[in-house]
Amino acid sequence: MTRVVAISGSLRKASFNTWLVRAAMDLAPPSCAIEVLSIRDVPLYDGDLEATTGVPPAVQSLKNSLAGADGILLSTPEYNGGIPGVLKNAIDWMSRPAADIARVFGERPLALMGATPGANGTRFAQQALLQPFRTLGVRLWTEQTLYLAGARKVFDPQGQLIDETVRELVRKFIAGFAAFLERNPRQ
Repeated sequence: MTRVVAISGSLRKASFNTWLVRAAMDLAPPSCAIEVLSIRDVPLYDGDLEATTGVPPAVQSLKNSLAGADGILLSTPEYNGGIPGVLKNAIDWMSRPAADIARVFGERPLALMGATPGANGTRFAQQALLQPFRTLGVRLWTEQTLYLAGARKVFDPQGQLIDETVRELVRKFIAGFAAFLERNPRQ
């Protein structure tokens, strides 16, 4: 069984990106188990806090989950043409201490996707995430892209993906990532 951890880069309860992660979980092939993680309890990064008390428990839990996964699925909103601050903050915390980077991120396959109510998708946010993830040494999966625009039209008020065309795009995206993970197991 391929194990993927998924993170939404949004804290909103009615987040399109959290709904997109859940849709990927529902549409994943039977050989792929997706565990949804939350960044809600990650505090703002503070080097003084890290020096006095170490890595917070919420961050350590995220790091351990990532370290035990075959791959990472990240769904990001796009705020002002860039990365949401809470997501970048969580990534920065998970890279601490630097000695843990290889255990948590090193060569771990990562797939990026995103949803927005706007018309342009999340291309800029996904592109902005490339640099930190390259620096952290992940293996970026680039065989497919998923930039979901007009998210208000494809989810119902309860967060169910109701657009069949988009459902098929999500199904193909997560099946492609799962197949990549199966073909390229992490050593």
